[in-house]
Amino acid sequence: MIRHLLRRLLWLPVLLLIVTMITYALGFYGPGDPVKIVMGQRYDPETADRVRHELGLDRPFFIQYGDYVWGLLHGDLGKSIKYRRPVIDLIKSRLWVSFQLNAAALVLGVFAGIPLGVLAAIRHHTWVDYVIVTGTVAGISFPTFVVAPILLWFLAARFRILPPGGWDGLLSTKAVMPIIVLTMGIVAVFVRQTRANMLEVVGQDYVRTARSKGLAERAVVIVHALRNALIPLLTIFGLMVGGLVGGTFIVETIFGIPGIGRLGVQSFFARDYPVIMALTTLIAVAYALANLFVDLGYSIIDPRIRYG
Repeated sequence: MIRHLLRRLLWLPVLLLIVTMITYALGFYGPGDPVKIVMGQRYDPETADRVRHELGLDRPFFIQYGDYVWGLLHGDLGKSIKYRRPVIDLIKSRLWVSFQLNAAALVLGVFAGIPLGVLAAIRHHTWVDYVIVTGTVAGISFPTFVVAPILLWFLAARFRILPPGGWDGLLSTKAVMPIIVLTMGIVAVFVRQTRANMLEVVGQDYVRTARSKGLAERAVVIVHALRNALIPLLTIFGLMVGGLVGGTFIVETIFGIPGIGRLGVQSFFARDYPVIMALTTLIAVAYALANLFVDLGYSIIDPRIRYG
């Protein structure tokens, strides 16, 4: 286990190097001049050349990339072209907002999705199963950019039950609609996967043996069936945990939430490559660590899984 952990941690710098190089190359050779976009109608070729030189954007690719990696090793994520502020300051002020929003949606989605999936499996081919499956299909089918405007019109504009957007903290009423939108998709995914995994597991010999021993149905479902059905769900959970720091681009933009997702959208349109690079690196680290913890969780759920 320790050897596997060290091997994965040693692979992390290589992964980050590959990710940052690809992202940097796409920004360097891709269309769009960030200086021209930032200057807008005030664009002047002579001034733009001077600004580009001051920012070091007129140097060769490998020199720029080398400087970026050297700064990254020293904790320097660069300076935003659009905001003219250190990138790390922009991220720190928004990271906690996105983390709270995504964590709340993930917790609600897991604690609602898994029980509903188990219920649908043990009530297979009944009206309960059909209702849950129908809701799951609806939750997966309707994209975020459709659900969010509908909720805004219904709960904010039409009946004025909730405020239309903004952010005053996780316990504020402004967080209700964004969390609902995010939770719907998470619940649908976990219901669908839990139901499928449970239907596959309940037919196994060890589940029938547990029932033949006279164990209570609750013990059979939770201890024997659900525990083995959790392994594929842990993979999905790890991917979602990795997305906690990445924010939700569409939701934060629609509801005006000052998080990482909204910052990413603004940076993409402004070609603010230092911010884009920092967000890409941060998300890559989060997913790599989340997958590492998922691997460790496999051995906890199923003692038969061992790493050399």
